[in-house]
Amino acid sequence: MSRILVIGAHGTVGSALAPLLTAQGHEVVGATSRATAGPGQVALDLLTGRGLSQAFEGIQAAFLLSPPGHVNQDELLGRLIDEARARRLEKVVLMSAMGADADPGAPLARAEQHLITSGLPWNVIRPNWFMQNFNTFWLQGIREQDTIFLPVGSAKGSFIDARDIAGVAAALLSDHAHDGHAFDLTGAEALDHDEVARHLSRETGRSIRYQDITPEQMLGALLGAGLPRPYAEFLNLILGYFKAGYSERVTDAVQRVTGHVPRGFADYARDHRAAWLPGPA
Repeated sequence: MSRILVIGAHGTVGSALAPLLTAQGHEVVGATSRATAGPGQVALDLLTGRGLSQAFEGIQAAFLLSPPGHVNQDELLGRLIDEARARRLEKVVLMSAMGADADPGAPLARAEQHLITSGLPWNVIRPNWFMQNFNTFWLQGIREQDTIFLPVGSAKGSFIDARDIAGVAAALLSDHAHDGHAFDLTGAEALDHDEVARHLSRETGRSIRYQDITPEQMLGALLGAGLPRPYAEFLNLILGYFKAGYSERVTDAVQRVTGHVPRGFADYARDHRAAWLPGPA
């Protein structure tokens, strides 16, 4: 079994990935941006590179992603990939985003290419929009106003449960059967946000609706929530791609890698229903 470094171990995907790897018998080292690391953790500041060398000590494989809130993903991920190459890791799995490879000059596409040409055994996973966005990033409007506010019109998205992303990553980190391949990860169905609202309403007993807003309104909301302007503008840009229909495609990648079909939105809504009910989530 391997000693595996998980970047973002406390995040949406990493928190689901770590226990899967542990259950497979791997030793998981979770990277944390906190100055003091607890048991099974290592302090790593990707913005400054502090702790980078120590994080990779004794590591055989790694799961990499760029921290949210930053648009220079190629620089942040490049540091990790270079260290992995210097350590001659046995496997690296990079989480990018679906559609990132459409523009070779985009930061995530450059990061992907950096890994692909590194000489390391690699996989790239490109998940579509997370189902978990509805109980995190888009939560406030749902809880306070029974409304999903997004500038995406009637476009559909093949939303994916983060637990299925973690399942794919765990499988890829555990063997070499799929080395050298990139996978676009989606759920099993494409839904528009009216359909999403109906799922949430059915599960919670509330009357939740979707309201289409302008990109300008979305940008104002993101800035009001404290996001840095470059990252807020980036999110607004990719929401525009969603509206244009680029997030509707459905793939069978989750089943090909893990052997099981991805979770449906109804499963996700049932498992997370407490997030949308009154009182503390």
